Amino acid sequence: MNFWETITGGDLTSEWKALEARAEALPDDYRAAWEQIKGHLLPHTGFTGRNLTPVLDAALGLLEVTAADGQSVHEVLGDDIRGFCAALAGGEGTRSCRDRWREQLNRNVARKLGRLGG
Repeated sequence: MNFWETITGGDLTSEWKALEARAEALPDDYRAAWEQIKGHLLPHTGFTGRNLTPVLDAALGLLEVTAADGQSVHEVLGDDIRGFCAALAGGEGTRSCRDRWREQLNRNVARKLGRLGG
């Protein structure tokens, strides 16, 4: 990966396209689960999304293998796709981008108020 691709995110675009192409080959119920998985994992990504790509790749790999084995998506993921995604992201209560940005904003405001009050 060269510097320009890193800055512009061109490498991520090609990785996402490759993931989506793989997902298109899944059966309908697996594709629906894939969409839910993406929706539940995206809040856990960093600013660029680079930290999420390997997790999505692994989740898609699981779906591909189990679909090829003939298992139903319900057998693989169960009833709680949100819980499955929370476990993939690091457990229930894992901080999202919004949480990290809120904490950063609070620290910055507290620091500014400390300078004004002191």
